[in-house]
Amino acid sequence: MPRAGLNHAVVVNLAAQVVDDGGPRGFAELSLAKVAAKAGVAAPSLYKHVGSLADLRRDVALIAVRELTAAGTSATVGRAGADALHSLATAWRSYAHEHPGRYAATQIGPDPEDPADARLREAAAESVQVVGAVLHGFGLPDDRVIDAVRAVRAGIHGFVTLELGGGFRMREDVDQSFTVLLDMLVAGVAALATSDTLLDHDATGSHR
Repeated sequence: MPRAGLNHAVVVNLAAQVVDDGGPRGFAELSLAKVAAKAGVAAPSLYKHVGSLADLRRDVALIAVRELTAAGTSATVGRAGADALHSLATAWRSYAHEHPGRYAATQIGPDPEDPADARLREAAAESVQVVGAVLHGFGLPDDRVIDAVRAVRAGIHGFVTLELGGGFRMREDVDQSFTVLLDMLVAGVAALATSDTLLDHDATGSHR
């Protein structure tokens, strides 16, 4: 039966549900047809409320980034250093398990030049600020924060993506392995904060 009261917000929320229903691939496989089926309407009816699939994907990503930022903020309030980083990472991992499709949506960087991505850029910047605040707690200078943010994000995201994709099937405890990863990230950030010199690379990529 067609769903009454459709509007832009309702359609976006339905799309977010469809994305999560699809698991880790849900965001990549989002379509207007799937959202229309969820809403109980014909796909062309959605164009009254969203301009295109690209617009809908952007709106879902915006919801997801804001949710992940809120989760990270809540988890790190009143915490510092290793405790804050562990709490942040645990919050990200929990969000990914609860909302695998939306979590995937948070990994798409907004176009720095596209005016349509303005709100998503702002939300993404707020997310980076949360991570940056955690890493500043290690005493990182400003010129090393972005490198550390990228390294921490890559480490956590890589683990979570493998976990959600069924990549960890050995009998050893996965939670323990996640803790080991976080301890390694903490040690790396702490080492970066206390290092007197940055690694320099020549054009061939070798250290010098």
